Amino acid sequence: MREDQIYWVALNRVKGIGAVRLRSLLDHFGDAQAAWEAQPGALAAAGLTPILIDSLVEVRQQLDLARLAEELDKHHIQVLTWQDENYPRRLSEIDQSPPILYVRGELQTDDEWAVAVVGTRRISRYGRQVAEELGAFLAHHGITVVSGLARGVDAVAHQAALNAGGRTLAVMAHGLDTVYPNEHRGLAEGIMQQGALISDYGVGVPPDSLNFPPRNRIISGLSIATVVVEAGQTSGALITADFAVEQGREVFMVPGNIYAPSSKGTNRYIQQGAQPLLHFDELLQVLDLTQITQHKTARVVLPENSTEALLFGLLGHEPLHINEIGALAEMPIHQVSSTLALMELKGLVRQVGGMSYVAARELPAEYNVEAKTE
Repeated sequence: MREDQIYWVALNRVKGIGAVRLRSLLDHFGDAQAAWEAQPGALAAAGLTPILIDSLVEVRQQLDLARLAEELDKHHIQVLTWQDENYPRRLSEIDQSPPILYVRGELQTDDEWAVAVVGTRRISRYGRQVAEELGAFLAHHGITVVSGLARGVDAVAHQAALNAGGRTLAVMAHGLDTVYPNEHRGLAEGIMQQGALISDYGVGVPPDSLNFPPRNRIISGLSIATVVVEAGQTSGALITADFAVEQGREVFMVPGNIYAPSSKGTNRYIQQGAQPLLHFDELLQVLDLTQITQHKTARVVLPENSTEALLFGLLGHEPLHINEIGALAEMPIHQVSSTLALMELKGLVRQVGGMSYVAARELPAEYNVEAKTE
């Protein structure tokens, strides 16, 4: 873990400092360390209320940063912040994306092609069959399965993806030093081998019913689309679907028996205009995922012309605003914008918010960027 990340983790422990307030603190102080170490007067000038200032000061007095870092290392938990280039791109695009993610396992660029599969904990035989076949189908097509490690549909979809040799991500509603439910420890180990456990809750945060609805925005935010296999009328899976709609992502509902309580929620959504999933191929067609192999191949190409090479040569690990890039390249903004968009598709660059970009990966040593600009 980088030294600066521990201050993000520390601020994450202060109740009331979420995405909006943290963004404000970063804008005011410049970085997380300065915000964490600021005196009450400076915090007030940054817009924090007296209650929040007292809360931050109390946490600061009680928290041992070195011990906290050791705890993260002990559980092999990685930390990703808004400013990290490997923060999931699709998640960064949603409103109020989580400032910090805790990860056990490995996130890969290919996980951008992900579909959430969620549903009831009280899964029926029909729901189990659909979740198993859908999880395997997505895995066979190179699509990462995202879910919440809950009993029922979630667990079945995760396991099906693993059995098919695919990748899967589990978003937790508690700290990653524990696994809930306890009987899914073995499944969690498998997920860490072929994907990752993810949470925006720090170590030591226990499972709590209040945490589960908010984490669903991460499940949908990581995904191109959300598929609800089975859901009663008050199922948490429908909350995930609602978040997906708010985030501008596709939502599919698997139709079910009109007499089955576990299908009342999905059937009602279909009645209200949601897209029914009748054949898995429809999912690929609607999401334009039929060319997934070609998409992935496009992400490993090199800059193919002098313009791309020039822009790539200007970028590093520190974000550059598109206006700065245009000025340095002495190039019209519309040309910079269109070129960067294509380079982002290829995986050469990455937008990290606010129209700022970083290089997404290193080029082979034998590739000479300067030579390509001549």
